[in-house]
Amino acid sequence: MIVAIGRRLTGIFATLLASSFVIFAAVYAAPGDPAVFLAGGRDQLTPERLAQVRAQYHLDEPLIVQYGRWLWDCLHLDLGRSLKYSDQVVDLLASRLPTTLALVGYATVLFVLLGVGAGVLAALRRGTWVDSAVVGTTTLAASVPSFVGGIALVALFGVRLGWFPVTGSGSGFTGTVHHLTLPAVAMALGALAVVSRVTRQAMVDAAAADHVAVARAAGLPERHIVLRHVLRNALGPIVTMCGLVTAGMLATTVAVETVFGLSGIGSLLVGAINGHDFPVAQAVLLLMVTAYIAVTSLVDLVHPLLDPRLKAVRSPA
Repeated sequence: MIVAIGRRLTGIFATLLASSFVIFAAVYAAPGDPAVFLAGGRDQLTPERLAQVRAQYHLDEPLIVQYGRWLWDCLHLDLGRSLKYSDQVVDLLASRLPTTLALVGYATVLFVLLGVGAGVLAALRRGTWVDSAVVGTTTLAASVPSFVGGIALVALFGVRLGWFPVTGSGSGFTGTVHHLTLPAVAMALGALAVVSRVTRQAMVDAAAADHVAVARAAGLPERHIVLRHVLRNALGPIVTMCGLVTAGMLATTVAVETVFGLSGIGSLLVGAINGHDFPVAQAVLLLMVTAYIAVTSLVDLVHPLLDPRLKAVRSPA
């Protein structure tokens, strides 16, 4: 067990280290001289001024040395100062992160409840019109990009009907839920389709097991069989897919936040890239990658607890 945990932690650390280096190198590999942007992007810059800026920001050092300095500062929560906002990057992330987390959390609740419910319903009514309706509806939802769905939701429920606001994140619990309903629905549509299909297939596979047939032959109530023997054994792939989808959402809020004018991490990243705000872009990308790795690692740890058969297979190693 200790060896397995050590291997897992080593793998997570190596992945984070490699990802952080790629993020750092990719930002500085962007077209243009970073020193020009750091100096204010003025057309008339003397070589002396450029040399001064490079020395100030350590751009005259080897890339690996710059990376080591940046990584050491990140470990101490010193992410630098924004070139655009002239504020500490940590403060910018702290002010934007709650909106993104609320949006992702709201969307997760929606696609878990609706997606798992639709998948269970389709599996229980397999081969009927209900199954066909669920599969057809989820297929249509999966084919619509989140930003297209967001624009359609804004046009119908925001502009035409006026039921929901189309910009801002609101204040207080009720206000936040009201403002984030449309963007959360836009994000949850594609995820709902994926989760419902995985749930349906997992339920069908679990229902085909021998012990389920034995339970039916013994005369157990169908409700008991579905809850205790079918759904319980199908939880492994369902929870895994829900976790992976949630992790992916943490890194794909850019389109929805842009459509609905939300001041979250995604919109902050877009502004940082467009304005060549290197410290902010690096910090946001690093935060997204770290959150994704953390969620997927948590899912990998929880999966054996939900599926005793998988735990039995892994235990000898």
